[in-house]
Amino acid sequence: MTVSSSFLFAYRLLFPRTGKKSNARRSLFGALACIGISLVPLVMVLSVSNGMIKGITDRMIGLSSSHLQLILYQNSEYSKDLNAIKGLADSVRLYDGSVKNVYPELQGIGLASSSRGRFGASIRAVASDIFETNLSYKNLFEIIDGSCDLSGRNSCLLGKKLAEDLGVKAGSTIRLITTKENSSGKTMPKITSLKVKGILSSGYQELDSLWLFLSLENGYSILSPSSATALLGIETADPFSLELEKTFRSLSPLLSTAGRLYRWNDLNSAQYENFASTQIMLLFIMMLIVLVASVNISSALVMLVMERKKEIAILKSLGASSNGIALSFIITGSVTGFFGVLLGLPLGLLSSVKFSAIMKGIEKLVNLFGKFFFFLGGGKVADYERIYLLDPQFYLQNIPLAIPLPQVLVIALGTILLSMIVSLVPAIKAGKEKPIETLRKI
Repeated sequence: MTVSSSFLFAYRLLFPRTGKKSNARRSLFGALACIGISLVPLVMVLSVSNGMIKGITDRMIGLSSSHLQLILYQNSEYSKDLNAIKGLADSVRLYDGSVKNVYPELQGIGLASSSRGRFGASIRAVASDIFETNLSYKNLFEIIDGSCDLSGRNSCLLGKKLAEDLGVKAGSTIRLITTKENSSGKTMPKITSLKVKGILSSGYQELDSLWLFLSLENGYSILSPSSATALLGIETADPFSLELEKTFRSLSPLLSTAGRLYRWNDLNSAQYENFASTQIMLLFIMMLIVLVASVNISSALVMLVMERKKEIAILKSLGASSNGIALSFIITGSVTGFFGVLLGLPLGLLSSVKFSAIMKGIEKLVNLFGKFFFFLGGGKVADYERIYLLDPQFYLQNIPLAIPLPQVLVIALGTILLSMIVSLVPAIKAGKEKPIETLRKI
């Protein structure tokens, strides 16, 4: 039995000439639909999780840790003198072509106070023009209210969540409570009035909820050197390239007297590993669903072998080999998996593109039923607390789409291979059918 004959028999198994009803064929098309449906959430999880991880990672690198971060020694002159840290930044910027830019920064903590109360604030004193010169700041920050102008004396910018807690908007005045040392070395509170020039958000509330931005000049006048941390954010061409490691190794010994140099993944290792492990777990669960759907092919082929015993016996009596018959059923199972992939991948990609709209629709439906049952329970609809499926406090407000085509291709090929594997047992069984026993019963 030639390979072409095996393909022809497989074709007839899927599309027989007679119009006779076949439960096995219906089961095969049901298995095809199950594979297609199971691939939709798999592709969605892969695309959405990749987009979310990329969006959060870009914000962590671009807005927080930079590609490389030099944390300066606390008792060094850079923590006390504005001109010193600017001079160091200029010297690092001119080091070689691998360093694209350097951003000096002073960080501290304090209490932001308004008529509503006092809330903790993570103070970041940066260059006044950083929201224009740094592309990450320019592209990833959204100005909710006011502007990003830090040039004025005692001007500040607030993160959206901190502004909501304080109940302030652009143009409001707040008080910032920090610490200072008096002449005898005792730590005393220091109160500074600040004017809110703008309110901003990076789209990831967990990252920017406590940020309060000052100009570098204001930072050095407000923050105490003993309680503040001076650092340099060093930007390279690509934080994910091997060049970053080369730059790190070459800069580390040169800057060892000024501070300690860290890579971005050293500073954010816990978050990044958590994202990666969560994605792997979700993909594993989705792959189990695909596996269960593929097993349906095996059961459908078992039914098909039982239905086609007569045809198998006739073919074998005419000289068809056991391997040729088995190959026909393997082809049948593989083709079923292939068409399941053709059905599932486009639907999965389309669902990924429309993910935000789908989630909003489901969220509305969940809240509609929630209000209904809340009302039935005797509660007032006005007191109902809205349910958020993707709470902005823990997720990106707008999830970017990132379709990893190589991984999608691997999923497609893996599903077809899995369909082929689950087809082996019924295919081997079909090849071992004995034509004499079957023909005797006819």
